Amino acid sequence: MVNGARFHGSVKDATGLEDDDLVVETCITRTLPPALTLEHGLQSIKQAVEELKFNPPCASSGVLRFQVAVPPSAKALNWFCSQPESSAATSHFWPTTERCHSERVRTAIRKLNVVEDNTVQMAYTNGILLGRRDFEAHTMELRDARFFKQFCFKFSPTIGVACNMLDHASEMAYTIQDRANINAVWASLIVEECFRLGLTYFCVAPGSRSSPLALAASAHPFVTCISCFDERSLAFHAIGYARGSQKAAVIITTSGTAVSNLFPAVVEASEDFVPLLVLSADRPPELQDCGANQSINQVNHFGSFVRFFFSLPPPTDQIPARMVLTTLDSAVHWATSSPIGPVHINCPFREPLDDCPQNWKSSCLEGLDTWRSNTEPFTKYIIVQHSYLCNTATRGQMEEVLEKIRRVNKGILVVGAISAEDEVWAVLLMAKYLQWPVVADILSGIRLRELLSSSPEVEESILFVDYLDHALLSDSVRDLVQFDVIVQIGSRITSNRISQMLEKCFPCSYILVDNHPHRHDPSHFVTHRIQSSAIEFANILMKAQIPNRSRKWHYYLQALNMMVGQEISFHLSVEHSLSEPYIAHVISEALSAESALFIGNSMVIRDADMYGCNWTSDNHSVADMMLKTELPCTGILVAGNRGASGIDGLLSTAIGFAVGCNKRVLCVVGDISFLHDTNGLAILKQRMLRKPMTILVINNRGGAIFSLLPVADITDPRVLNQYFYTSHNISIHGLCEAHGVKHLEVKTKMELHEALISSQKGDTDCVIEVESSIDSNATFHSYIRKFACRAAEHALGVISKLSPPESMSQGCHCKIQSISYSVYRIQLCAPPTSSVLYHDRSIFYRDGFILSLTLEDGSIGYGEVAPLEISQENLLDVEEQLRFLFHVMKGVTINYFLPMLKSSFSSWIWKTLGIPVCSLFPSVRCGLEMAILNAIAMSHGSSLLNILYPLRERTEEKSENLASIRICALIDSSGTPEEVARIAVDLVEEGFTAIKIKVARRADPVEDAAVIQEVRKKVGCHIDLRVDANRNWTYEQAIKFGFLVKDYNLQYIEEPVQHESDIIRYCEESGLPVALDETIDNCPENPLNLLVKYNHHQIVALVIKPTVIGGFEKAAMIAQWAHIQGKMAIISAAFESGLALSVYILFSCYLDLQNADTCKLMNNSPASSVAHGLGTYRWLEEDITTDPLGIGRNPSTGFIEASVADATHLLHKFQMNHNFIHRTFTGEKVLGYHLDLDSNDFSFSVNVQEIGQRNNGSTILFLHGFLGTNEEWVPIMHAISGSARCISVDLPGHGATKIKNCGDDKAALRSLLSIEIIADLLLKLIEHVTPDKVTLVGYSMGARIALYMALKFSDKIEGAVILSGSPGLEDAVARKIRRAKDDSKARSIVTHGLQLFLNTWYSGGLWKSLRSHPYFNHIVVRRSVHDDLQGLARVLSGLSPGRQPSLWEDLKHCKVPLMLVVGENDEKFKRVALKMWHEIGHDRDDAVSKLHQMVVVPSCGHAVHLENPLPIIRLVRQFVTSLRSVKLQEKGNVRDLLIYNQ
Repeated sequence: MVNGARFHGSVKDATGLEDDDLVVETCITRTLPPALTLEHGLQSIKQAVEELKFNPPCASSGVLRFQVAVPPSAKALNWFCSQPESSAATSHFWPTTERCHSERVRTAIRKLNVVEDNTVQMAYTNGILLGRRDFEAHTMELRDARFFKQFCFKFSPTIGVACNMLDHASEMAYTIQDRANINAVWASLIVEECFRLGLTYFCVAPGSRSSPLALAASAHPFVTCISCFDERSLAFHAIGYARGSQKAAVIITTSGTAVSNLFPAVVEASEDFVPLLVLSADRPPELQDCGANQSINQVNHFGSFVRFFFSLPPPTDQIPARMVLTTLDSAVHWATSSPIGPVHINCPFREPLDDCPQNWKSSCLEGLDTWRSNTEPFTKYIIVQHSYLCNTATRGQMEEVLEKIRRVNKGILVVGAISAEDEVWAVLLMAKYLQWPVVADILSGIRLRELLSSSPEVEESILFVDYLDHALLSDSVRDLVQFDVIVQIGSRITSNRISQMLEKCFPCSYILVDNHPHRHDPSHFVTHRIQSSAIEFANILMKAQIPNRSRKWHYYLQALNMMVGQEISFHLSVEHSLSEPYIAHVISEALSAESALFIGNSMVIRDADMYGCNWTSDNHSVADMMLKTELPCTGILVAGNRGASGIDGLLSTAIGFAVGCNKRVLCVVGDISFLHDTNGLAILKQRMLRKPMTILVINNRGGAIFSLLPVADITDPRVLNQYFYTSHNISIHGLCEAHGVKHLEVKTKMELHEALISSQKGDTDCVIEVESSIDSNATFHSYIRKFACRAAEHALGVISKLSPPESMSQGCHCKIQSISYSVYRIQLCAPPTSSVLYHDRSIFYRDGFILSLTLEDGSIGYGEVAPLEISQENLLDVEEQLRFLFHVMKGVTINYFLPMLKSSFSSWIWKTLGIPVCSLFPSVRCGLEMAILNAIAMSHGSSLLNILYPLRERTEEKSENLASIRICALIDSSGTPEEVARIAVDLVEEGFTAIKIKVARRADPVEDAAVIQEVRKKVGCHIDLRVDANRNWTYEQAIKFGFLVKDYNLQYIEEPVQHESDIIRYCEESGLPVALDETIDNCPENPLNLLVKYNHHQIVALVIKPTVIGGFEKAAMIAQWAHIQGKMAIISAAFESGLALSVYILFSCYLDLQNADTCKLMNNSPASSVAHGLGTYRWLEEDITTDPLGIGRNPSTGFIEASVADATHLLHKFQMNHNFIHRTFTGEKVLGYHLDLDSNDFSFSVNVQEIGQRNNGSTILFLHGFLGTNEEWVPIMHAISGSARCISVDLPGHGATKIKNCGDDKAALRSLLSIEIIADLLLKLIEHVTPDKVTLVGYSMGARIALYMALKFSDKIEGAVILSGSPGLEDAVARKIRRAKDDSKARSIVTHGLQLFLNTWYSGGLWKSLRSHPYFNHIVVRRSVHDDLQGLARVLSGLSPGRQPSLWEDLKHCKVPLMLVVGENDEKFKRVALKMWHEIGHDRDDAVSKLHQMVVVPSCGHAVHLENPLPIIRLVRQFVTSLRSVKLQEKGNVRDLLIYNQ
């Protein structure tokens, strides 16, 4: 929102202003689609302005801004700053920034090499900022200058650009004439012409013969010079500068081998099309071929690797000097024209080589008068490019290409190396337009892309297949992947496997687009070679009509990419050591909008290409917000020397790249590459015209890439070390110290993260050395390849199982038709061992819910939601979440990829349901996942096990071996040692091979030890014996117990100590095996960061309860971590019914199958079978299922086992035993009606929605915010309606509520609606619907109304929940300004319409968190349905915080309980709520004050009830419960109170 203040007359203080004197114009922003180029963007704005002229708004004044996203290079800012004085550009075009997010503008400014001046301000006339800061103009008059350009422009409060630029042509008039000798004349002409051609960066190597050139360059006022004693490093530095700046650098060398030292860089520049100008000094002809010192033949020294060569004659006044200029002009033209590359001018000089005076004739300067009077080059090369539309032949050829693209069946867009940010932008727009899968190379700029959005419809607009390289390790994938049209932008591809895959697609249409004309086709199968920039090709392509083909093929690639990517990420996180693939994976953490990456060769670039990941910035600007509606990401500048792909000169190139691109560069190289260019440290130390650099050196003491090649398998290690690895012991720290460069050595993941963060924030260059090992690196690469291959096979198995190719037309998804749940209670034969609450009972029950989910094809899946009483859940909380899900899940789509269990459920819950995953209760998520998985299995006529592990059907021997799973018995050791031992013996005789005994329930651990000793004595050593202390022992008690049982061969002790911090200590001191249970119960969504702390060899098992940790996806991740670490993963039940136990049986079998694969892939011996903790089935006196559980003695083995086939049968034929169903919830209808009410001079027809029982004594009235409707409360009302009567209304001006006028008074119709009028209206509504007090729940504007009513009408209000609300403004000036702002916004609603207003409204910082919500676009659409714009405008003005009475004083005398609720990310309203919290006197000792609450809700911002509704449901219900409890206590109705609390 952009505001400008307009005043009548000169105003310095707003305190004394009347409302009519202060007029604020609201800038309404209209966002146009992103433009391919700056020129396209300007044209789209001009067209929009022309359209506005034909259809102007109805208002006579106002501000309407058109904005368009253009490529992120400095071109737009450069265009703006270079407009001539006659141009009106500064009146119409304004580069946009945001007050707090101006990184991109800073970057663009720095690219122009302008100096930041914080004193520059934009000139204003009779204006002040609303923040009370004056704008002043600081400009300078240049009256005597012949040529100058002056402007002053402010982009934000802290960034401005001022231009007071003198033309320097008058200065040059004397410089050439006054040169001491002819050598100096020619040298000055060369340097000046280079400057005029845009070549301002000179890399000067020391030498005598090149003295004239070096002196001329150093004396030029607008040229930057850098020097280095090593010509090779200096030349690569020049290449880096050219890569970063897209401009050629100039290299000056002396004669002899100094020129030869440039050869590697010239080759690289030639092969990778980098512009470069080499000026080599030389001996004159008379000193050639005669043995003169430092003289070699330099003619055509670089052969075919240069685009142009010319050997100048020695300087003489007998040759017109303009020959020198035309030679330079021709050479630079060759260097910068396609094919771009290096050029070489040889410059012989006779003595004197210094500035000693020597007569020369000025006649050689004839013809240069015009040149000397301006700043243009002598010869201007003009390339006339005919549009392909005007060229019949080209047009026909391009039509052929477009027709191939139109007829595509399976197309893929391959993005190779791209060197310019504008081309990266063009490729992103092209990818979105084509809707093809995209494979991006690491040098493309979009492999390590910055994500801008979490909105599913935006993310899915471009399918990036980042992990195709590792997916292609699978034979099945290689056989499957076949494309008929390939479009490749940029020539080079790093991945050999992807190149082979593309070659395998032949014959096909292979379209290669690149600027140069050279053949980059090593496989010889390119069918169409288009010489064009990515921008030009995108422009042609996006103008053509390309049909959107079915996205069914995308599902395969999406599943493959997701599965392989998650598998890679998992193993990189699990590996405790700092591996090289992990380094490649996390380098994006050091990137930002102002960063660039230079990547080395050999193993470094391959790892980055395979394991690099995209990244998200927390500082998204408004520009990013408007962009993400069209594009999901932006690219980042990435460079590398892949012309000849050598390891020489990489450090020097990276330093030059940092200078050229003017960004903070992260350089990643290997140790051999670093050592190969240590002279680059001398350039690094100079630190000229660039930001600090971070150089990450991966030191594995040799060339690690050879360890991954076939030669490593057949070659003697001694030979490998000496001739391939070139092992070394050189100290990189010592090298850095010698050059005075900061050095950090890291050995762990944490140290790497800290080093990257500190180096990016520092103001000095830094070398980070990461220790690695060639052997461990090769082993870990091998592991990742194996597991990635398995993941790809798994993904294909799931796809082929759930969506075979012949049915792909229906896609890989299905809609939920209906959902219901039933409340059950079943009797247990004994108290659950997890509880100590049943000591005084004789009958024990288990309560829970059976969730029924019906798909559109009629398939039904069942899930069980059974919260444990020891967890932070209860039945009432859980049922509210189920009621909420009942409402929001109808008609939603479930993806058949969910059984992959690779963050697929987490992503689906967030993107499809809009619920932060952390807000779902674990038992609810477990039951939801269970129902969905069962429904998918039923839909495809398969078993749950086969959709989780489709490869099982291919491995018959595994199927036979794992047709059942072992069960561990459970004993509650409440009797004497002999009694417990007798029970254990009976269990062994029954067929159990493993027994878990509950301990730590006696007064002394010695008593528990006696039980264990007696049991072991009776059952023998062949039985696995486990004990579970449930964290009930102190450390000392646990040690005492361990000492007494250490010789009794326990399989493990489960949770022996109370505090997590003592677990490792206990393992080391006791030496006993330990299992984790409660420690992992409350693990975060990604548990790997927690688990890494418990990678101790004495922790041998993880006991996983899916209903407690939150479902099968998280359980599978924890189990996989355990298997990788060689630990047992044991699935444990929590006394659920036979439904959940059947699913646990199949899930346990799935994990055992996975573990068998893991052991094989890691070359470990096969894992022994694990007895899972499903012995709770013996507690079931009754069961919810009519079929018996398939757990019993296996006749073949004689052991108690659970049958996989029986469990599958039970789930397929599941029938609920309705004898144990208390009630079934199939929905509750919302009652809608209108109430006609009068308030003051207004008459209203209020739209009301109501749900819930009217006789339960509690009524809640929900009030929405500005632009909302009562519909946004319906999901929350559904959830709470079981506890209270819930009513929501459309406030006046909103939704279906109509504002009518009493009588026909036009003045009243124009009058504003005040908070007093709305409160009076709501009081009358309350009186109409209930005689009792009500609880108010209000959000934002509704919260201000609720607070007003609570403070003013305590006789009608029982309590109020204030969501993101405030008591108004205290400051008089602030109130006036806010009134003016809101009046302006109200006018803009009527003037410009609601849609444009919404776009501007939601661009504000208050909605930053909401904009990242997956439902954001849906929310905005719902807010655009208001019909009464006049009424909406009147509400915005009338209920402005600037007009409502301030309630801060009233808060001190509050008589009604308040709950203040704010979002974690809403900093402004958190401060407001904290101040309110202190004002209401929450610490007073009275009944009302004790009920006050303040709550910060996690994972949300201002729109807390929309962004994270589940905590709001619980908070509101608990608040109403507390009010109800107090009310019942006051009435003395203890019985009702007990019932209500239950």
